[in-house]
Amino acid sequence: MRKARARSRIPWISAVVMLVAALLGGPALSSPGRAEAAGTGDSLISGQLARDLINPTSLSLKSAQDLGAWVKTQLSLDKLRRAKSLLVQPAPRPRTGTQTAKAAAPAGTSALVLYDTAGPYGHLGELYAMAAANLAGHFGSVTAKPVSTYTAGLVEQHTATVYIGSTYYGGTLPDAVPAAFYQDALATSRPVTWIGDNIWNMANAVGTGAFGQKYGWDPTNSFYDTGGGVGNINQVTYRGQQLTRKVPAGQDGGVLHPALLTGPGYPQVTQLAQAKDGTSGATSPWAIRSANLTYLGEIPFAYVSESDRVIVFEDLLFDALAPATAERHRAFVRLEDISPKADPAQLKAIADYLYSQRIPYGINVIPVYTDPKGAYNDGVAETVTLTQAPAVVNALKYMLARGAVLMNHGYTHQYGNADNPYNGVTGDDFEFFRAHVDASDNVIYDGPVAEDSTVWAQSRVTAGLAAFTAAGLPKPTLWTTPHYAASATDYRVFGQNFSARLERSLYFSGTLGGTADPGRYIGQFFPYAVKDVYGTTVLPENIGNYEPDEFNNHPPRLPADLIASAKANLAVRDGVASFFYHPYYPVAPLQQTIEGMRALGYTFVGPADLTR
Repeated sequence: MRKARARSRIPWISAVVMLVAALLGGPALSSPGRAEAAGTGDSLISGQLARDLINPTSLSLKSAQDLGAWVKTQLSLDKLRRAKSLLVQPAPRPRTGTQTAKAAAPAGTSALVLYDTAGPYGHLGELYAMAAANLAGHFGSVTAKPVSTYTAGLVEQHTATVYIGSTYYGGTLPDAVPAAFYQDALATSRPVTWIGDNIWNMANAVGTGAFGQKYGWDPTNSFYDTGGGVGNINQVTYRGQQLTRKVPAGQDGGVLHPALLTGPGYPQVTQLAQAKDGTSGATSPWAIRSANLTYLGEIPFAYVSESDRVIVFEDLLFDALAPATAERHRAFVRLEDISPKADPAQLKAIADYLYSQRIPYGINVIPVYTDPKGAYNDGVAETVTLTQAPAVVNALKYMLARGAVLMNHGYTHQYGNADNPYNGVTGDDFEFFRAHVDASDNVIYDGPVAEDSTVWAQSRVTAGLAAFTAAGLPKPTLWTTPHYAASATDYRVFGQNFSARLERSLYFSGTLGGTADPGRYIGQFFPYAVKDVYGTTVLPENIGNYEPDEFNNHPPRLPADLIASAKANLAVRDGVASFFYHPYYPVAPLQQTIEGMRALGYTFVGPADLTR
């Protein structure tokens, strides 16, 4: 058999992989979609491999570089504050006589997300705010705005408020947080979640005595650096689950160690989550709550994985926005990268298994397969549409009759004749984003394709839907972006054509106000359905996928790994463990994964159930 490059296992995030790990695959055998019988009765899979691995970082390369510089600034200012030599200039007070018109409070459950924009790394605040706003979009309406624009009384107009302190104010950078927010946060009985920096400025603004009497701790004596550095905090325990924390060296700003107050007159501080240092074994609070204030000692969005401490924030939002929510754990599986070149027998075998277990599922179908340079066809170009693959169409109809839900996974799942980043073959390459492989075999995201526009993206969607119709299949109402990468323009087009996206997504700086920056973005996945900042319902995929082969510094991802991630997500009181599986792999690993999740207490549901 000839050797060919394996199908790329593309992450859901960015090119910052240069900082952490290689992303993509190596050699494979034979042609895509084929399998050879092994002696055990399983299949020896060759050709395209299921390499959609999750990278542990979620910032683009430019944003990660900014984060590295931000960390140095934060720790430098933290040392000055510890030495009581950090001068902080308060935010300007409103002019005397100035009155602010009060906006009508949103109907129903509403969240106010406030974020920093000041300083050389101000764009990070918007990225984190989008991540928080997306999650809050699970519960109701969301208003996200720079904290500098806060006006008195806004806290009272929302069910709960989240402030993300990503700019460490002091020195030459005046505090941009209005005094009105500090006062309102103290006075309100509504939930306020404070993440990261500047809680000490609030204490100074309202009085450390008043802060301590209400909240039972002293932020002015709480620091990230305990005197010997930020340590090696690599684990956070929450609701009985041990969650991971993997932050590369030079990118770790630490976790704030709150100085809890004891003695008469101080309220009890509830330690919601505990951080553990992997070197010393020391533990300290990662998240605490007293009165109306919940405080998280770091911003958890920059480096995440399927079992990451971001799960704590994902669940704590229930306390603030839906405290009466009952415990419920659901699971979802979709079959991935089904093209006109798929093996009908393999599709039917998995369909029979899932039907026997009464498990509804999604099928992600690419309506047109193309290999423009003959990478898998001995140098001869090949294109196959669904109408030219009646056996595959019949297999899809067979699946639809047995619990499957049809989903649209791009038009061709590749980009013209370009190596993007591999060979131009459907399923291997990006369709809506450019990428290349660097000298270290890392995939580097280069940004939207040259012709990216509303018209261009719509033309791809329209052509794909027409291909489904021509094959006599129903119109899909759900969409998954090839390799989870597209521009802000593209995501909005997808939202206009489909009731929901089921995927991980990129969110670009400038989205909340201004022009999107294609080089600065954050990637995110969700444990429940959300309404994101693009205005689209996004259904969860938070567990990843089965991959039996090691490649480019990534170990295999086996059923036990998927089950372990599902276990970590039990910390989300009403969460979903959502994963995907390539049907050219044997049924046995899928069966092991499903049985393991069921043993944890998960109930498998269809995609329509995920919005309820």
